[in-house]
Amino acid sequence: MVLVRDRQVVQSVKFKHTNVIHWNVATAVTFFNEWAVDEIILLDVSRNRDEYGFYFVIEDLSTKCFVPLTVGGWITNIEEAKSRFDLGADKIVINSEAFRRPEFIKECAKAFGSQCVVVSIDVKRYPHWKSDGYLVCTDRGRELRIWHPVDWAMECQKLGAGEIFLNCIDNDGNRKGYNLGLLERVSKAVTIPVIAMGGVLEWKHLVDGIVKGGADAVAAANIFHYKEQSTKKAKKYMREHGIDVR
Repeated sequence: MVLVRDRQVVQSVKFKHTNVIHWNVATAVTFFNEWAVDEIILLDVSRNRDEYGFYFVIEDLSTKCFVPLTVGGWITNIEEAKSRFDLGADKIVINSEAFRRPEFIKECAKAFGSQCVVVSIDVKRYPHWKSDGYLVCTDRGRELRIWHPVDWAMECQKLGAGEIFLNCIDNDGNRKGYNLGLLERVSKAVTIPVIAMGGVLEWKHLVDGIVKGGADAVAAANIFHYKEQSTKKAKKYMREHGIDVR
């Protein structure tokens, strides 16, 4: 996954963007192409909307990206979603607007097909909240919503989402691996693919996400920017541990 803030690739720790990794987004994508990544998820995490600047990034990357490109950030209506596809995206990621206006998921699924609609669910644990404390957050982790992520994932599937992108804010950048317990619960609750995100430091964490967490796919951001030939090494490790990867 590539996180873009103000047209630069940034590192994320608990949704705080600690430093710039690449000044040029295309540089990161070039590396991933050469290292045989399966898919690139490009998220605009800018605090302020720079629509035309991000459009330029998408259009530029679509000419350089040789794998499926999934794009998200600041998508609030069908016209904005369509613009991402027109610029070369293969799928879109929606989050805050999907929660504010759940029918938006239906609208996107009807317009582009469920297979092109990914709903991102950002989760944070509040220990003093009832049950297990997990709640959904929107607006780049700043707005707390009184919905459990398992319930929201099921609702998203019902509304027409084609995939769930599960990102645990507490695990983001902590280098301890995915939240396997929550990942397993969400994966068992829905029949659509679930993508795990947040906390990868070792290739073992990717295997755990599939084997123990039940995810259909695993994603990472920070680690792939700092390790040479990272995706090739990750795939090799996963194959050696019985995971069927391309």
